[in-house]
Amino acid sequence: MFNPDPSAKPVNTKLPRDVIMMVEKNNLVMAIKTLATDENISMDEAKSRIDAYETQLKVKQQQKLNTIASKQGIPNQAISFDREQEEDEPGPLVKNRVKTTKQSQGFKGLQDGVDSQLNDLGYKKPLLPYC
Repeated sequence: MFNPDPSAKPVNTKLPRDVIMMVEKNNLVMAIKTLATDENISMDEAKSRIDAYETQLKVKQQQKLNTIASKQGIPNQAISFDREQEEDEPGPLVKNRVKTTKQSQGFKGLQDGVDSQLNDLGYKKPLLPYC
């Protein structure tokens, strides 16, 4: 469950509707600036009020999730905001096939590849052969 900071002092979390919309849309900088100018308070005070509102919102969301989970029989540990996401470490890659090549691949193979590319481009070979 989400645990808000217990050492935080109680702050008036009542915010104007437009600031609430900004917070819910995750536009925190504009929300802080708007709240500070609308209510003529400092930016730090506006930030602390918005942080308190976010904390209250997260607690409500967690409570709703817990009630839904308990109705569906899902343990509370399965859904939590404050736990670290477990990263699945991928195992070592294993190739199913091994690419096989001709043993006699060398200059002749390179020459054949160049010739096929030139033919695809429509290049006309000169009359004198190159060896």
